Amino acid sequence: MLELRLSEARGKANLGWLDSKHSFSFGSYYDPEQVGFSDLLVINDDTVQAGQGFGTHPHRDMEIFSYVLEGALAHKDSMGNGSVIETGDVQMMSAGTGITHSEFNASPSALVHFLQIWIVPNQKSVKPRYQQIHFSDEEKRGRLRLIISPDGAQNSLSVYQDTRVYAGLFDGNEQAQLTLAEQRYAYVHVARGSIKVNGQRLETGDGVRIRDETSLNFSEGKQAEVLVFDLRPKERPQL
Repeated sequence: MLELRLSEARGKANLGWLDSKHSFSFGSYYDPEQVGFSDLLVINDDTVQAGQGFGTHPHRDMEIFSYVLEGALAHKDSMGNGSVIETGDVQMMSAGTGITHSEFNASPSALVHFLQIWIVPNQKSVKPRYQQIHFSDEEKRGRLRLIISPDGAQNSLSVYQDTRVYAGLFDGNEQAQLTLAEQRYAYVHVARGSIKVNGQRLETGDGVRIRDETSLNFSEGKQAEVLVFDLRPKERPQL
């Protein structure tokens, strides 16, 4: 069963320097029907103006990853990390006992467009950690590349949760299939372009909750970039 979450139904926040769209309740946007799915709590689609960004702020007991679609994001945190996250990079922070960090557009002239995603961890008060990996277009072209997993399989980033995240690029005749174990949920987010998932056409910004399916088929992509979440069979995150 596929339950569609249309792009235009997302929450919106425009602060001038930040244009953000919220797939789930976040900040001043609250919808009791959209408070996450399984262990997936936040998908924010953020575009930040040149030289602007999020000042230093705290997190704890949350798995937070950023997926850069365009531009470059400058990161600093209380663990001593300082890096620039560019198109194709994925950054993962396990906040654990507590971290502070900042994220700024690294360019003085160009926009940065990225997804910030939060996953509720299965362990609290872990030692904070930072990970960053680049996944090339070739690794994602016409297939679903594992980018996040509980055990860091296939050179993916590790997450403290029974969650696996895949990224794929699809155009024209390119197709892929993902088999789900029995009684697993899934969520698909279309970062850009459009694609069919089990025959359902999804456009940029659309998402879909998936239950009672054992196979996901991706086809007829039009310059599509997608993220796919393989999740525990539960309706809402438990903080």
